[in-house]
Amino acid sequence: MIYDVIGDIHGHADKLKGLLTKLGYTLTKHDTLNLHYYQPPQGHRAMFIGDLMDRGPQEVESLEIVYAMLDTGVADAVMGNHEYNALAYATVDETAMQHQDSTQPLYLRRHNETHTRQHQAFLDEVPFGSKAHEYWLNRFAELPLWIETEHACFVHACWDVDNMALLKPMLTSDNRLTAEALQRTGQKHSAEYDALERVLKGLEIPLPEGISFTDKDGAVRSRMRVRWWEEQLQGKRIVDIARAPRSDLAQIPQDALVENLDFSLKTNKPVFIGHYWLNDTPAPLSDQVVCTDYSAAGTGYLTAYRFDTNNPYPLSPKNFVQYIDQ
Repeated sequence: MIYDVIGDIHGHADKLKGLLTKLGYTLTKHDTLNLHYYQPPQGHRAMFIGDLMDRGPQEVESLEIVYAMLDTGVADAVMGNHEYNALAYATVDETAMQHQDSTQPLYLRRHNETHTRQHQAFLDEVPFGSKAHEYWLNRFAELPLWIETEHACFVHACWDVDNMALLKPMLTSDNRLTAEALQRTGQKHSAEYDALERVLKGLEIPLPEGISFTDKDGAVRSRMRVRWWEEQLQGKRIVDIARAPRSDLAQIPQDALVENLDFSLKTNKPVFIGHYWLNDTPAPLSDQVVCTDYSAAGTGYLTAYRFDTNNPYPLSPKNFVQYIDQ
C-alpha cells in the first residue's frame, strides 16, 4: 500500500482539491452514503496529518472534503493542535469553575484576544454555539492523537513514546480523547497538559531565565520549539537547533545552550509529522522523519509524501508531491 501523507490544510479547500487531483484522486459519488468524495488510485490511501482548519478562507469546504474521505473509508487522519484547540476553546473548564464565584463560563482555552484571533476564520464560518459548531466539534473529537501501523508512525508534531504512555490510560483504545482526557490535558502546568503539548505541538525547551520572544501571532513565549529529529541536541546552542522563524531566533542570545533535554526517538519505523511550517525544497528531515507541512496556510504549498509500505526505506525527496497553485 501507498500512503499519501497530506500536510496541514488550514482551511484551503482549493489547494486540497488541486493536490488530490495531482495525486490521481478522482471525485466520485458514493451512492450508499449519498455524498461525493475523492477516490484514491488503486493501492493508495490518504493520511491527513492534522490542522485541517483555522487560518484559511474555505474552512467548512475543506472539512467536508476530508470527512467525506474518512466516512467512505479511503483515508485516515490524526488530530492537530488546531482541532484540539477548537475543542478546548468550546469546553468549560470544570476545575476553574469550581474555584470561582461567577457563573460566567471559563473555557479550557481562554477566550482571549490571541486565541480568538487564531480561531477566527473557523468561527466566521461556524458560529460559536451553533448546531454546525456542535457538529464539527464532535467530528474533531473522533480524530486519534496518533496512529501507528505495522509500517509507520503518524502524529501531528512529535512521536514521543514516553508522553504517549502517560496519555494512553485516559484515551480510547484507538487513541482518541475522552471527556476526562480533554479536561486533564487542559490544565496548564500539569503532566497531562505537558504531554499533550509535546505530542501535538512538538518538543519545546525553556529559555534561560529572563529571556523571551514574541511570535508571529503576537504571543510572548518563554519556550522554543527544537528540531527533535536531529541527533545529539544536548549542549548545542539553542539558535542552532531551534525550529523557529528568523524573527524569533533574532530575539534569542547566540550563546544560550540546550540543557536538561529529556527526549529520544524510541521507534525504528518511519515517522510522519506536520505542524512545522517548512518553506524550503521538500526533503526528509532525517533518515527516519518526514514533515509534510510546507506552509500551505501562508506563502507555501500544500504537500504530500507518497510512502510505499513495501519499500519504507530510504525516505526520499523524490516521494514528495506539491500542488503549486497559480
